[in-house]
Amino acid sequence: MCDLETFRIDLKNLNKENTGFQFNLDDSYFQTIGGSEVSSGAVTVTVNVRKESSFFELFFHSEGTVNIPCDICLDMMEQPICADNHISVKFGEEYLEEDDYITVERNDGTLDVAWLIYEFVALSLPLKHIHEAGKCNCDMIKILEQHSPANPINGNAEKTTHPRWSELEKLKNIIKD
Repeated sequence: MCDLETFRIDLKNLNKENTGFQFNLDDSYFQTIGGSEVSSGAVTVTVNVRKESSFFELFFHSEGTVNIPCDICLDMMEQPICADNHISVKFGEEYLEEDDYITVERNDGTLDVAWLIYEFVALSLPLKHIHEAGKCNCDMIKILEQHSPANPINGNAEKTTHPRWSELEKLKNIIKD
C-alpha cells in the first residue's frame, strides 16, 4: 500500500519563494487512491509551488503511462499521458474548492494533493481508449462480430425503417437523383 501522507504539502512552513516536489506514482498509488478510471501505471509528477504574498501557485507536470481498459475489447492497454495543470491556494477559515482555486484552513496549513494528482491524470486521458489497429484481443473481436446487428447470421441484416420515416427516405432518394 502507498502512504498517501507523503502527498501532503505543508504550505505554512515553506521558506523559499519557489519549492519543488516530485511524486512517483506506481500501481500501489493507483490502488490506494481507488479511482475508477485508472488502476495502475507509472507516472512522474512534478509540483512546483510558488509562494506569493497572499496565496500560492502550484504547477503540476505529469508524464508517464497508465493502464486502462480498451473500449472495444476490454483488454488492458498502456496509455501515455503528459499534462500540465495549475491551481491557486490561499489560507482561509475552512477548506473550500472552487474551480482552480482552493482555500486551505489557516490553522492546518497543509494541502493534500493525492486526489488532485489523480484527477489531473484521469482528465489527461483521451475520451476514447482504443488499442492501435490490430492490437485488440482477436477472440473478443470475433465475438463482437458474431453479435453485431450487421451480421447476416443474426437475421438483422435487413435495414428496417419505421413507417413514419419511410416518406422522408423517399424524399432523400428523390433529391439524390
